[in-house]
Amino acid sequence: MSRAAVSLTTGLEDPEKVTVALLVAVGAAEAGRPTLMFLTKEAVRLATEGVATGVACDGCPSLPDLMKRYEAAAGELFVCPICFNSRSLDEVTLLSNARLGGSVQLWEWIGDDDTVTFSY
Repeated sequence: MSRAAVSLTTGLEDPEKVTVALLVAVGAAEAGRPTLMFLTKEAVRLATEGVATGVACDGCPSLPDLMKRYEAAAGELFVCPICFNSRSLDEVTLLSNARLGGSVQLWEWIGDDDTVTFSY
């Protein structure tokens, strides 16, 4: 089964885009695909405790529920270290399935496997 990589650059300034990216990632992870979300720009904040809150739209699942489902399905979060550090965020606040990782780590994770990518 191929891997799934979801790139997200948007944070809570566009909660619907975050919701869509999480729905795609959750779907892949719950289907048993190794799944990674690569968070850059404002999206890096989503990998810290207490940030992914609220509901983006009427009928949308809540962001905390999507994040819990993603973690429960072994979904990983790679957080751009340049983006993270430029915002003076603290590594101790990272979620348990999140770690700092840039393009080198992303390519190492992809390796030689077939990988389906999505970008939001």
